Amino acid sequence: MLTSTVCAAVSAGGLGIALLTAYRKRFLAATRIAAFALIPIGLVMTGIIDWVTDLVFKPTVWAGFGVLALSALLFLVSRAAERRTGGRSVPAADRPDALAPGASAPSLGAGRQGGADRAKAAPKAAPKTKGRKNSGGEFDDIEAILKKHGI
Repeated sequence: MLTSTVCAAVSAGGLGIALLTAYRKRFLAATRIAAFALIPIGLVMTGIIDWVTDLVFKPTVWAGFGVLALSALLFLVSRAAERRTGGRSVPAADRPDALAPGASAPSLGAGRQGGADRAKAAPKAAPKTKGRKNSGGEFDDIEAILKKHGI
């Protein structure tokens, strides 16, 4: 009821401003102002204002939006999980290991070969760049990982 009163007051004020504008012989602007001023009272008369106030001020409506958001989140999570498994469910006994069996083969390749072959397969030391100090630990490790992957 309060919202209806507020909307009626806004419409009356807008129509008053439209009359003052028309009095100043600015009829096009007065027509636009009157059109905007009639919107709030039109919304009250159609019942949209009551629907919006019920929507905004009821906690059950907000709880419903929360449930819908949870449903959408669960749907998205299930779709992401489906993409990861390729659309099939994998039984626990048939799951692949965390790492592929041959994942560490390149790093162990030189150590598994015989003595004569080791000299051929041993990686060559990378030339050090001029002007850069050896910063030690973390950058050397990162550089070794990148070289291992051919980057």
